[in-house]
Amino acid sequence: MKKILLVCTGNICRSPLAAALMQRALAERAVDGIEVSSAGTGAWDGAPASEGAYLVGLEQGLDLSGHRARLLTRDLVEQSDLILTMARHHRARVDELGGEGRVFVIGEYVGRGPEGAEVSDPFGGDLDVYRDTCTELATLVAAAVDRIVTEAGRGDQR
Repeated sequence: MKKILLVCTGNICRSPLAAALMQRALAERAVDGIEVSSAGTGAWDGAPASEGAYLVGLEQGLDLSGHRARLLTRDLVEQSDLILTMARHHRARVDELGGEGRVFVIGEYVGRGPEGAEVSDPFGGDLDVYRDTCTELATLVAAAVDRIVTEAGRGDQR
């Protein structure tokens, strides 16, 4: 079982949305053997998804009602085969926890240049900000799933 971990700051907005989008994309493509989860570099363990993420998730047919935030730990990093972060500072934290070589900023992973690599945090924004973030995540996740599926077909380890 390949384990993919999506990482943001609080694990209540971007990474839970990205994880739900990735789970759906993998299911739609009938890809088995991949477990997707999320964590945050500054998460409060047990916090629910933010209201904005929850509502935008519902609009997209994603149910984040059961999501509970969890703090990024060395164990989570060690258990993950691929770690995709929302920003460079998240990648730096994953590196500190031993994830070097398995961690990428999601935009860089899918071939965007440095300008489009990061996904800005919608926390505190209105629903339109969350919608924009969800749209951006959907595009990035679709491209990431394309790469994951292609590399799995070739037997690549990353």
